[in-house]
Amino acid sequence: MRKGRSKRTNMNRGRLTPRLLLRLGILLTAVCLCIYVYLETGWKASLASSDLGTQFVQNWGQLKINLASAEVEEREESWEISYIHTQDSEPTLHKKAPRWHIDLQPWAGPKPSLEDEAKRFLSYITTPQVSCTSLSSKRTAWKGSSKSWAVCLDPKYSLIQKTKSKSCRVYSFGLGVSDFSLERFLGRSGCQVHCFDPSLKQLHQQEAEMWLHRLSVDWRDPNPAAVVQNQHANSKKLATILNDFGHRKVDVLKVDMESAEWKILENLVLEGVLDSVGQLLLEIHLHWAGFEVGGDDPSVVRYWFSLLKELEDAGFHLFHTHTNPSKPHLFLHKNLLNASSAYILSWGKWKPSAVQSSDEPKSEWM
Repeated sequence: MRKGRSKRTNMNRGRLTPRLLLRLGILLTAVCLCIYVYLETGWKASLASSDLGTQFVQNWGQLKINLASAEVEEREESWEISYIHTQDSEPTLHKKAPRWHIDLQPWAGPKPSLEDEAKRFLSYITTPQVSCTSLSSKRTAWKGSSKSWAVCLDPKYSLIQKTKSKSCRVYSFGLGVSDFSLERFLGRSGCQVHCFDPSLKQLHQQEAEMWLHRLSVDWRDPNPAAVVQNQHANSKKLATILNDFGHRKVDVLKVDMESAEWKILENLVLEGVLDSVGQLLLEIHLHWAGFEVGGDDPSVVRYWFSLLKELEDAGFHLFHTHTNPSKPHLFLHKNLLNASSAYILSWGKWKPSAVQSSDEPKSEWM
């Protein structure tokens, strides 16, 4: 009996009872659930890590590209404006408070008259106020030069001294200019020469004696939106150009702007930029009123005369006038007083006390 019971007990122990199976099932389910949760959590973590790593790699690659691009742009920019930032860098040009209009001179006669205004104006531009015994146009014979541009090189004036010390600076503005005789002469004499012409193909280029810039002077700055769109503006005010280039003084300013000279000169007067100029070489055109110059003929000539008188008030005095005989004789579309349609005027800035008779100049540059 005992043996039979023992066998049955052993057999029961070897069998899996429902209760035991239930327990094993619960345990197995719990283990599987834990494994699933562990695997699911680990997969998401690795995926997030992978995404972060991918994003980091992409960002780092983009950063390296941006840094390389910035370095190239910095090299190009430093090459393009290396002529601006020199060892003797100058403080930024200080602008005076701008005026709103020039001071108009009284009428030449008792009433507005074109003939009276023309006589006064032509007499004014053809009568030198000071003498210069050493003109550049006389010192050098420029073959093929169609115009007579002249600077004063008297030893008693500072320009010749600045050429010797190589501290002279020249700005030359023109449109489609092919004759750089004066600029080359001044460059060989020791001046830093900058020629501005909007028709140039390259933004900046250097020749033997001078820099060439695809830029022009204007009586107003361009619209900022246009500058952003075109990246490089083709025309700016002289005060803006001086600030952009880091220049404070210009010893010789040459302007040949084909009838835009009157509004440009007005801007220089109103903004006080003439304080930064030593000698001013200006070609004026008289066959018509000029860009954005309005009014009847007597008023136009009065405006011209008033502008030139503003030069005198700023300390400039006329020392040379040249008339090109090949130009037609037209004065506001008329053949009046045998006047030429274009004159080249050379002005120098002397101290008022030095303006004497043209026979004995004893003046000094300011």
